[in-house]
Amino acid sequence: MPAVPHPLDNPAMAALLGPHAHFAERIGRVLRYPPDVSPFAAMPPEPAPADWVAATELVGPGGSVTVSGPRREPPPGWEVLFEGEGVQLVDDGVTPAPAPDAVVLGAADVPEMLALVERTDPGPFRPRTVELGTYLGIRRDGELVAMAGERLHPPGWTEISAVCTAPEHRGHGLATTLVRALVHGIRARGETPFLHAAGTNVTAIRLYESLGFRLRRRTTFAAFRAPALAEAS
Repeated sequence: MPAVPHPLDNPAMAALLGPHAHFAERIGRVLRYPPDVSPFAAMPPEPAPADWVAATELVGPGGSVTVSGPRREPPPGWEVLFEGEGVQLVDDGVTPAPAPDAVVLGAADVPEMLALVERTDPGPFRPRTVELGTYLGIRRDGELVAMAGERLHPPGWTEISAVCTAPEHRGHGLATTLVRALVHGIRARGETPFLHAAGTNVTAIRLYESLGFRLRRRTTFAAFRAPALAEAS
């Protein structure tokens, strides 16, 4: 019998078919989050021509789709907006610890969260991304200076994402504090934390490995733009 795919082999697919199914927009075998929640979509590892047609219908002519996992070669007419190597790390002995000075962030905090993301560029973050899971922040003199939260949610797993600290507050262990607090909460639900990082972000990878994450696999992040209306017709 064929091996059952691991949930982390295609985590967006596993999430949108599982705990995040209430977010899923779907045509055929292609799924995505609403664009104001996340740019991520889920496609089969080896998309058939019909899957690319479904993706065009899902995002609309000229729309974009962001995927992770194995490298996919789009058909003619699709534009590669971005493609880069990344790593997927899993919890392998992180020391969990609550963070008493961290606060749970919600919809009212989104403007500050977006501003912090703009300054620090931790990866995609949209106005409704906060709905994907628990987001924690640390404030200094009322200002949000660090945050981290939960993004993809395959069955049994939770991704830690949007880990960022304002430049003037780096070097004080705020990211470590927030990651350990998230690990504490994720494990309390009986799930396992994991995360992604750009393959070029050596500093972040070293930090995560020092905390107790280990490399599970290398992956590819890519964004594609569907053919424009004239090309798609």
